[in-house]
Amino acid sequence: MSDIVAAAVDALSAKLGGEGIDGSAKFEIEGEGALIIDADGVRAGDDDADVTLTADADLFKDILSGDANPTSAFMSGKLKVDGDMGMAMKLASVLA
Repeated sequence: MSDIVAAAVDALSAKLGGEGIDGSAKFEIEGEGALIIDADGVRAGDDDADVTLTADADLFKDILSGDANPTSAFMSGKLKVDGDMGMAMKLASVLA
């Protein structure tokens, strides 16, 4: 697992307060790997999920730090979303 994925797992776990979510989501960080968020929490992995969000490492870091808005990133084409848009909207509120 890359250092970026490991840091993302830690950051998302902190944002979720160690809790999981209802459903599942995968974040693909281009060139680095992927992580999964589900009822069990956050972990590195490439499992199937209800929604997959794909971004480069810099955008992902900016979203996690609050420097980038996930909805704006999606609307500008920087963040790709494949799957359940409702789940993607839930995640946007968690990441904000």
